[in-house]
Amino acid sequence: MLKKDHYLIGSLIGIFFPMIIMGFIYGINYLLIILGVAKFYMEIQTAVLVSLGANMLPIRYYFVNLKYDKAGRGVLLFTFVMILLFFVFKNNLLT
Repeated sequence: MLKKDHYLIGSLIGIFFPMIIMGFIYGINYLLIILGVAKFYMEIQTAVLVSLGANMLPIRYYFVNLKYDKAGRGVLLFTFVMILLFFVFKNNLLT
């Protein structure tokens, strides 16, 4: 299903992939805090930027490996939109 060259597929991946990465980051942080290994955790702004930066993996996959320009552009579009929204609302992010 993910090997289709459509803007919609790329857009959905561009939206949901950072959410999955964010959940993974929070899961690791929670586990480290529960185990007592780490006394500090990653701030919300850092976790959001890391999860948005992880969108470079599907962008590269669609542009370079599969040569699917439409799907790659969909991922890239939502990555840029979410990064712009992050910088607009970063002061209001869970404060």
